[in-house]
Amino acid sequence: MNFLRNLLAAILGCLFAFGIIFVMFFVFASLFGGSEDAVVVKKNSVLELQLQLPISDYVGGSADDPFASFYAESQGLDEILNAIVVAKDDDDIKGISINNNFILAGLAQTQAIRTALQDFKTSGKFIYTYGDFYMQKDYYLASVADSIFINPVGILDFRGLASEVLFFKDLQEKTGVKMEVIRHGKYKSAVEPYLANEMSDANRTQIKELIHSLWTSMVEEIADGRNILPKDLNIIADTLGGRTPEFAKASGLIDEIVFHDQYEEKLKFAVDSVLDKDLNIVLLEDYITRSNKKIKTTGSNKIAVIFAQGEIIYGEGNASMIGQGMMNKAIIKAKEDDKVKAIVLRVDSPGGSALTSDIIWREIELAKEVKPVIVSMGNVAASGGYYIAAGADKIFAEPTTITGSIGVFGVVPNVSELAADMGINAEQVGTNKNSVEYSLFEPMDDTFRSVVQEGVESTYQTFLQRVAQGRNKTMAEVDSMAQGRVWSGVDAKRIGLVDELGNLNDAIEEAAKMADLKEFGIKKFPRYKTGIERLMEDMGGVSASAKKSLIEEEIGVEAYGILKQVKSAMEQKGIQARMPFALDIK
Repeated sequence: MNFLRNLLAAILGCLFAFGIIFVMFFVFASLFGGSEDAVVVKKNSVLELQLQLPISDYVGGSADDPFASFYAESQGLDEILNAIVVAKDDDDIKGISINNNFILAGLAQTQAIRTALQDFKTSGKFIYTYGDFYMQKDYYLASVADSIFINPVGILDFRGLASEVLFFKDLQEKTGVKMEVIRHGKYKSAVEPYLANEMSDANRTQIKELIHSLWTSMVEEIADGRNILPKDLNIIADTLGGRTPEFAKASGLIDEIVFHDQYEEKLKFAVDSVLDKDLNIVLLEDYITRSNKKIKTTGSNKIAVIFAQGEIIYGEGNASMIGQGMMNKAIIKAKEDDKVKAIVLRVDSPGGSALTSDIIWREIELAKEVKPVIVSMGNVAASGGYYIAAGADKIFAEPTTITGSIGVFGVVPNVSELAADMGINAEQVGTNKNSVEYSLFEPMDDTFRSVVQEGVESTYQTFLQRVAQGRNKTMAEVDSMAQGRVWSGVDAKRIGLVDELGNLNDAIEEAAKMADLKEFGIKKFPRYKTGIERLMEDMGGVSASAKKSLIEEEIGVEAYGILKQVKSAMEQKGIQARMPFALDIK
């Protein structure tokens, strides 16, 4: 009897708990789900851009998901751009205020937001920006504004771009934990930090040329926005001519030095508001709720936009990792949907598993037989990221996109020296000569190294074939621009790795043109987990994002970044088509 009584109590307890969860769900849904009217935009309002979260190309959220905001680890670039487009024609929005410090976005994403703001200005509405400090990407974005304001004790960083690469050769020797590497490509320097203590000439050359191209693109747009000659901007950078607010104003980098309350007064003047009344500010995250409901869905015909973002891994994949499971399901869905007339693949990836890249490449080839496939490159579409893009009918890249890196390598961890120091000896027994393929506790032998090298060479040749076929070039032509070298979007267009410079909208318009569509809607893929699904998962333990925050808080952001680099290298399986270095541009 006691057993049955306890069992019944447990069942009733579970039912009661689930009941509470569902009641909470509907309460939150009613509070936060809302309707379009829940976001009130008064007349003479200013849309305020405070880009405080990391920016991803796509977060996959739904405007009707009441729990989405609770799991907002990033902002969707697609939603930000759409909000700016909607605000341009919104009679209640009189202008935009960029009130931001330290934008957490890649250079190409920042460029895309800047381009959207440039288009917003064609409506005749104003853009003002205020900052306590401007880092270089912040200032690059701010330079689109009609007027730039800075705090009297603020800082403006304008010195040119630089890149830092960490080297681990000595660390390996001191710890006895070694990374055995096999590569193809003189520029394929992802493995260089494990082989040397300093940068090779080839690597130094490609990084120097890459950041010079990116800087040139930035300077040209800043020059246009601030009406300063590019050569004068470089002089300002060389002399640190913006290092104080006074110097920044004298150099023409900013317009006025004011406190934030004075900035608000200037916004009131700009919207013809009465000075003793509150300024009508609409926050971007609130306005997105409104603008998401105004996405153009003209006509029954659709263009599918498939987002491929993150490192490429073998497996299902998720919102921050590209796996063949989730990605191929999305491509097949778009291919088989009769309403979808063209596909745009948005790629933001430094690469990863060569096998997964080829599996996705094949699915794109099959889709291309049915309908046009266009690629839009984001911050990075390199190595495996370029691999999956290579077969598209047409490729678009931002001028500041980092792409190319056509090369492969293999990385195998080895702890034999550490094991020997600790007194650990591993013995293997096998049935055949090569049945024990590789042991972490034994030095890599020549036979195993030659087998891996053979795999690397074979994968590299396959990579070249895929690119040559997709870009209508000879193998020799592709090899001359490959060898693992990375290129900016501008240089990639010059050598024929991409077709056009443009953003995601440009790629969508080209897809519509190729499909002969005058009216169309957008259908986004893949589907990520909803807020309620993630809530149910996290009830079982600490979420991955919470763990990340705890580690970052304990060891610091920079140390966490180094830890991620080392951990990523240790976890790499199979032959890799990956960016040649972890690029930290400052």
